Amino acid sequence: MLKRNASALALAASLLVPVAAQAEGIVGLITKTNTNPFFVKMKEGAEAKAKELGVELRSFAGKIDGDNESQVEAVENLIAAGAKGILITPNDSKAIVPSIAKAREAGLLVIALDTPLEPADAADATFATDNFKAGELIGEWAAATLGDKARDASIAMLDLNANEVSVDVLRDQGFLKGFGIDVKDDKDIGDEEDARIIGHDVTDGNEEGGRTAMENLLQKSGGEVDLVYTINEPAAAGAYEALKAVGKEKEVLIVSIDGGCPGVKNIKEGVIGATSMQFPLLMASMGVEAIVEFAKSGKKPENSEGLDFFNTGVELITDAPVDGIESQTADQGLEKCWG
Repeated sequence: MLKRNASALALAASLLVPVAAQAEGIVGLITKTNTNPFFVKMKEGAEAKAKELGVELRSFAGKIDGDNESQVEAVENLIAAGAKGILITPNDSKAIVPSIAKAREAGLLVIALDTPLEPADAADATFATDNFKAGELIGEWAAATLGDKARDASIAMLDLNANEVSVDVLRDQGFLKGFGIDVKDDKDIGDEEDARIIGHDVTDGNEEGGRTAMENLLQKSGGEVDLVYTINEPAAAGAYEALKAVGKEKEVLIVSIDGGCPGVKNIKEGVIGATSMQFPLLMASMGVEAIVEFAKSGKKPENSEGLDFFNTGVELITDAPVDGIESQTADQGLEKCWG
């Protein structure tokens, strides 16, 4: 009987070993959605790096941009699975914080990708574009391109959603500063008092939303608009369609942020005047590397000098360069775009 029990215990122990070993190699990726090309490319980068390093990637996404509940469930699933770390682009950078705190208390390394948490130190690290700088670049370019007309230009602001997540705020406020508009509280969208702003509307970061938001602002302004800022390139494509429907597509300058291949092609075709390119594949692959290193040594990633995040870079893409602002052409952008 004792021998039989000992054998049973040995067998049980042997069956548990692979499960524990597998759990030690789990890295979680939670994106805002699984449809936006930016997040598709992010997932590709994470998958490739996970395969290279011999760890298991478990991916989750919100149903739509702004879906915090699905992301909360994903964090809970990864904690229960014994993952070593989580990479997340938060849909609500404030509401997700309590779930992130639970993950960190359970010993997981949490890295925000692209969109910082609020506060930023709610995550162990953030790998992101300098989103404020990305907005600032297209704002500076737009002001220089419009020249004297910038002083009385009518500007439409096409933002993300009502949550005002950090990436949305940073891009919006960076653009305004770059254009030369007083942003007042740089953590709040829409509080500026500059008469050139005809209004803000939300797009959910997609083409349909961009078209609807542009239609709303055209109606609000009586059709007067010279410049359109968009949170991303799908929203810019929708805005262009709305302008085209009323015969204004050649009169209005559109600027955006992303660097996806469809957006860069729209630069080449004259749909978008300029965009700030970011690098989602790099963010995700570096994030996987950081979690694997943490699992081995306990070492956490460090921020770029002078910033509260690790800067993965940004480049201005335009076929209409202006003096004093470094940029790359659309053809150069197509060599390193994503999506």
